[in-house]
Amino acid sequence: MNKKQTRKEFLTNSSKYAVGAAVGVAGLNALSNGKLFAGSNQATWPLPYVTIDPDEAREKGHYLYWNGKDCCAGAFGAFTELLSEKIGDPWTNIPMEIMLFGRGGGVGWGTLCGTPNGAAAVISAVVGKADSAPLITELWGWYCSSELPTDESNVFDFSTKNYVGELPQNIAGSPLCHISVTEWCIHANKKVSDIERKERCARVTGDTCAKVAELLNAYFAQTFVPTYTDPDEMASCVACHGAALFNNVMTKMNCVSCHGDPHGATSVEDKGGMAFSYKLEQNYPNPFNPTTNIRFSLPQKAKVKLEIYDIRGALVQTLIDSEVYNGGNYEAKWTGTDALGSQVASGIYFARITAGNYMKSIKMNLIK
Repeated sequence: MNKKQTRKEFLTNSSKYAVGAAVGVAGLNALSNGKLFAGSNQATWPLPYVTIDPDEAREKGHYLYWNGKDCCAGAFGAFTELLSEKIGDPWTNIPMEIMLFGRGGGVGWGTLCGTPNGAAAVISAVVGKADSAPLITELWGWYCSSELPTDESNVFDFSTKNYVGELPQNIAGSPLCHISVTEWCIHANKKVSDIERKERCARVTGDTCAKVAELLNAYFAQTFVPTYTDPDEMASCVACHGAALFNNVMTKMNCVSCHGDPHGATSVEDKGGMAFSYKLEQNYPNPFNPTTNIRFSLPQKAKVKLEIYDIRGALVQTLIDSEVYNGGNYEAKWTGTDALGSQVASGIYFARITAGNYMKSIKMNLIK
């Protein structure tokens, strides 16, 4: 005779059945030594690695870039695929698509270039935390200081031939996608949308994969020797902005690639004497070509920012970047260059100073 269950009894009994079923499956899995479900092995970190042929990695990274994985997942996926073939589990269970976020410097944001991003993830996957730092530093230092794409990639017989022929090379000076791609486009006189730029990034993906294979092969053979040293430009900037003084910068990048050369594009001279108020004077000469002088006064110690803007309001150059000056009279020199050291066009520009609560702009006329 059927007995009707209350809702409470039904839910209670269902929970018991679910627990029993779970225990049963767990027991079966234990009896089968964990082989009841394919690919259920628990991976331990660091993951296993075997020697990879750098040219194999170069070809794989280039192929994946052009076949839907772009730069970051392409660099990472080159190793997941090669190590899946050579080792199997756990590499067979790691989807390269988890690194798709890094394309275009982070879905087009132009931050860290996808190739060193994805490649560094490979290093972190197979090397412990302490040892991975010098390897990643070596990789990123190589990326910043090498002519890319390399000579090897420019003559390599890639299987994907969307563009054939040598490409212009340049040194980015930065691992940032924005700097790296923009500088190459300027150097090569190409647009971001051009096939040559895309092939450039595909070859750089291949180059980076080859470099990671070289580094990891040397590390596991115990022959890796770090060679990267911080660029002189960075060291001179950090002398003031590092821990010894302002302590407001943490970097290993060449500062000039983003901020220009603070010791070449501009200089600030202490003119002496006392100042009784904040003041920004008209530049002289004006009009000018290409150098002009900008005088300002401070009645007391203040953090100063002196910037140049074009007629559209776009920042062109930062002559003084939030540096602390004692009270007095000063003269800054602008050589008519932008933040990358390139000469700007003729036209109207504005110098704007911010010092404490004081802010003022002057109009300047560059005529060539």
